[in-house]
Amino acid sequence: MSSALNLAHEPVTKIPMGKLAMWAFLASELMFFTGFFGAFIVLRNSNYTVFGEGSHHLNVAMALTNTFILIGSSLTMALSILNLEKGNVKNFRLFLGLTILGGFGFLIVKYFEYSGKWHDGLFPGQEHHTLFFSFYFLMTGFHALHVIGGVIPMIFMWLKSFTKSGYNHPVKVETLGLYWHFVDLMWIFIFPALYLMIPYHAAAGAAVHH
Repeated sequence: MSSALNLAHEPVTKIPMGKLAMWAFLASELMFFTGFFGAFIVLRNSNYTVFGEGSHHLNVAMALTNTFILIGSSLTMALSILNLEKGNVKNFRLFLGLTILGGFGFLIVKYFEYSGKWHDGLFPGQEHHTLFFSFYFLMTGFHALHVIGGVIPMIFMWLKSFTKSGYNHPVKVETLGLYWHFVDLMWIFIFPALYLMIPYHAAAGAAVHH
């Protein structure tokens, strides 16, 4: 295994190298999301009417469902790590499998949500597309790619656990868990920013004008 992928303990910090690499990667990803949120807030504050009208096309119930799905998948991910550390392979498979199902569940809900936007002509290039939906698809689409990026190695680990050699690498699963918790955390910020905050402000602004 190359040194870049070696999960041996770093001699100074005593932290596995894989974890250090993951923290560095997540820090870079945080900068991406921070840029999205910063631009979103600035443009929202100067385009309340457009953003307020756009937000009324969003399905809060679907987004709330996805919020609960990701929160639940973070719990099952933590339980899968705990059981692998204890050597309980059966429960490791169970909870990692539930985490994978959670990832797929999130993507399925997002598919139906996107389908509704396509039907309403809100996709880029369609007649009702606005600046708000440029941010909506950018932020939720970028997040969905991160979900896919987490599910793929989970599937590998889960399938590998059924082989003769099994899968006994709790540090690698824990490192992937850091990534998955980050994905969950970013959605917890995206959900209120897109689905909850704008309708409230738009309604408040309308009340002031009346």
